[in-house]
Amino acid sequence: MSVIDTSGLRARFARRLSELYGTEVPAYNTLVEVSHEVNTRVLQRDGADAERLGSIDRVTAERHGAIRVGTPTELAQVARVFGALGMSPTGFYDLRDAKPQPIPVVSTAFRPTDRAELAKNPFRVFTSMLVPEDRRFFDADLEARLKRFLNARELFPARLLELADRAEADGGLPESDAQEFLDLAAASFALSSEPVDRAWYEELENISGVAADIGGVASTHINHLTPRVLDIDDLYESMSSRGITMIDAIQGPPRWDGPDVLLRQTSFRALAEPRKMREPDGSITTGELRVRFGEVEARGVALTPAGRDLYDRMVAVTDKRYAARPEAGRPAIAEQVWGEELPGSEVELAQRDLAYFTFTVNDVRPDGEPPQRLSELIEHGWVMPEPIVYEDFLPRSAAGIFASNLTSTGSMDAVQGGAPRDMEWMSEAIGRSVNDPYDLYAAERQTSLDEVAAQLGIDGGIMVE
Repeated sequence: MSVIDTSGLRARFARRLSELYGTEVPAYNTLVEVSHEVNTRVLQRDGADAERLGSIDRVTAERHGAIRVGTPTELAQVARVFGALGMSPTGFYDLRDAKPQPIPVVSTAFRPTDRAELAKNPFRVFTSMLVPEDRRFFDADLEARLKRFLNARELFPARLLELADRAEADGGLPESDAQEFLDLAAASFALSSEPVDRAWYEELENISGVAADIGGVASTHINHLTPRVLDIDDLYESMSSRGITMIDAIQGPPRWDGPDVLLRQTSFRALAEPRKMREPDGSITTGELRVRFGEVEARGVALTPAGRDLYDRMVAVTDKRYAARPEAGRPAIAEQVWGEELPGSEVELAQRDLAYFTFTVNDVRPDGEPPQRLSELIEHGWVMPEPIVYEDFLPRSAAGIFASNLTSTGSMDAVQGGAPRDMEWMSEAIGRSVNDPYDLYAAERQTSLDEVAAQLGIDGGIMVE
């Protein structure tokens, strides 16, 4: 009897969701097609350098999805489903203070954490959870009604959760059970045909379009599914030339002449989808909701805490200069700031401990004893840095994508108190540890440095400054 392991389940599920979303949102198929065209052009243009941040096979298969849930119980169930696929909660993102628009959710990303598993299939799902207790968005009455609504629904059938637990415990499922698991899981993320209570949905939409998408319907669904592209500026222009309306800007770092860092994202605008609506008099009509869109991403090297601090300072400088000179355009200002502040090469990023790399010993290297400091090993040609891809997300970029696709700007009362949420709170709420991405990147780098130290005979290990 054949067994489908967790990697196989993850790959199959990613394909199933891609097929599902392409059926529900046909413009997504265009996005995937254009992504392939762009990646082919970049390969022809740049050769081997195009695969420096991942093989073309990995980039082609790569997807990240996004879903939204309402309660810690629902988030814990999501964790069980994705646990069956070898995906762990990684990173904590609080979008309630995000710019350009606060959104009443906290989020994590379920993804593989092992480098070999990421290479096989780096499927990620950015998962947001509503915070009804936050008084900046919801008063006590609305919180109570919202919780009653959320607690009365069932997003995931018991059989799916049973199969998920078995798959996680056993490292996979027999073929027949795997098919049942995939069928149930895909159905759980499909768009429901159940009528939406118009008055209830609109009440929540006045607070936040995301709150309405979570708490205004009786099920969850794939909000977007995102391919990876090697040149997101080319993709943006190519989609626009096909008559697809894109959001106003690419989110994240600017295009510039130096190393790609972190994550750049953009999307086509949310499309008006027909939905059955239940009117206050009980009648069923047909309305439209704009909540789902087609996102695409380009990934760069992961930054260290020091690098991330520099990144945040550069964003703040860009904001300040743009506020003073909006006519100059934000992309041009950001490119200028990046050129002033960020090292122009991967080697310098590694020497200054601003980004994460693995290291290989050069075949041709200096005579004598190798130095113990990493910066000197790089400078004098003992080792060569290889970038570690940033596998995670940026709160500001996520909020920017959300805000660009909302039909309502929503409202909040900033003078009210919030509800404390952090990584530790989320770990306790879902019953499993949320990984700190920095720990994962640092561990991967350290494993590489230990191997280099052993190969070069450096006693006491290599010192990272």
